[in-house]
Amino acid sequence: MNKNNRWLLPEGVDEILPPKAIALEKICRELIDLYITWGYEFVIPPMIEYLDSLLTATGEDLDLQTYKITDQVSGRLMGIRADITPQVARIDAHLLKEDAPTRLCYLGSVLHSRSNSFADSRCPLQLGAELFGHNEVSSDIEIVRLMLATLDSLKINNVCIDIGHIGIFRYLISESKLNPEKKSEVFEIIKRKAKDELQYLFKESKIDDNNSKALLDIIDLHGDVTVLDDAMMSVAKFFPEIKKDINEIKILVESLSNQSDLSVNVDLAELRGYNYHTGMIYTAYVPNEGKGIAFGGRYNDIGSAFGRARPATGFSADVKQLLELDSRIVNNENRIFSPKSSDIKLIKKIQELREEGKIVIEELEGQKHNAIEMKCNQSLVFENNNWIIKDNKKI
Repeated sequence: MNKNNRWLLPEGVDEILPPKAIALEKICRELIDLYITWGYEFVIPPMIEYLDSLLTATGEDLDLQTYKITDQVSGRLMGIRADITPQVARIDAHLLKEDAPTRLCYLGSVLHSRSNSFADSRCPLQLGAELFGHNEVSSDIEIVRLMLATLDSLKINNVCIDIGHIGIFRYLISESKLNPEKKSEVFEIIKRKAKDELQYLFKESKIDDNNSKALLDIIDLHGDVTVLDDAMMSVAKFFPEIKKDINEIKILVESLSNQSDLSVNVDLAELRGYNYHTGMIYTAYVPNEGKGIAFGGRYNDIGSAFGRARPATGFSADVKQLLELDSRIVNNENRIFSPKSSDIKLIKKIQELREEGKIVIEELEGQKHNAIEMKCNQSLVFENNNWIIKDNKKI
């Protein structure tokens, strides 16, 4: 690297500067405090783990996103976490070992070996909440409500939540009797919603007519809640086993009916996290943002890999992304400039202001920069035998 370019960061790696850095820190504190009021206990998993633990039951996608390094102590392969959720599942299954439902929340940096899309950060600041030990729709409802409360606390408006159910496709593809290679092809085609391509594949494959029709139908089953009635009359007509999955979505959607400023979309062909999730999945979107801003879903199988199967559901978000959407003013704090002085009254005044949470910048010996150059909008001035605060524009 040219020495003139030593300041450059790797592609997709970013840093947060003032005043955004303190705004980000405040958001983190605010959201963790919110989760604690809901009964979620805070955990701090390590940045690196042995690879066989870090990638347990997570699928190929996370494996590709994980940086691998060799432990210089043990010689074993380790990974830098690309997702905190599996770590929290390990903590619940292997360390806490509770029988009752467990609520955990977390916050930490993750590192991706590649960006998910152009201009995406490879080092998100991941925030999330997970609920372990409960396998009913009510726990999914709680997680979605907490996800929406997260966005509401940041005054992020006009949210649309997209809801799907991995169980529907998982059951239909298991009944297809296709070989693993063909199943993978069907999966990729449905992800693209390429109906014509899927029809052509089915013509070349030996698959039951009802099964092929059901897999074709779910591509078109997206829209408002009436999609669920259509699914009951079409797909579930021949495969009644998926009625339970459809009803779960309906219960979740109905629970959100009293949420103002929220639109709900159902998409039965949404397959995000297919190798990881087992039930309902949900993604929050807002206008003018080309990607989701919060992601969640049920993942009941991951705990078994750690020796203790526990149903689980949760959500996560990148706080850096949420910061850009926070509609509140983030840099409205006063900064108070204090002149250099050994006056006991001034020293006491500065101490009192800092105890109140005020920002006070003290002038240094020999400093030539004035209050405005120090980004202060107020100053301490000595008047009538007291140190008082004045706006710099009035001095």
